[in-house]
Amino acid sequence: MDVKAQLSNYGEPMISKTSEYALRSMVFLAENPASPSPLQTIAATTQVPPGYLSKVLQQLVRAGLLNSQRGLGGGFSLAKPASELSVYEVVQAVDPISRILECPLKLPEHREELCALHRRLDDVMEMVEHSFRLTSVADLLKKPTFPKVLDPKKTTRGKSSKG
Repeated sequence: MDVKAQLSNYGEPMISKTSEYALRSMVFLAENPASPSPLQTIAATTQVPPGYLSKVLQQLVRAGLLNSQRGLGGGFSLAKPASELSVYEVVQAVDPISRILECPLKLPEHREELCALHRRLDDVMEMVEHSFRLTSVADLLKKPTFPKVLDPKKTTRGKSSKG
């Protein structure tokens, strides 16, 4: 079953695919903090298309959430500890949560105040924002999400350099 079919069974996702990819990448990097991770490693492990992931990671770099290092041994790493990065910051950096600030129907009687439906929908988005602000990337590490990546500096031709 493809992804679109799966989504149609469960309704629309709460966050965008871009936000999901950004969060997967941040979790991966938090789980593998020893050295910068190359784009291809992140893409393969998180199952995100490399071309798309490159754009997402650059947005996170511009937002100051990731560091990018070029060259041999380069890649991406968290700009600060995972405990200091909120899910809200990550989502807002790549695809900000939309709030309902005015009547989407442009009804004159709702100019001063949202109708009950749109007020309630915006209240839900406010709760989501609040929850995302309270959740750090470190909170998402309670149970490992991705397999550990071996540090190439510690292995030689598939054998551990420990002994």
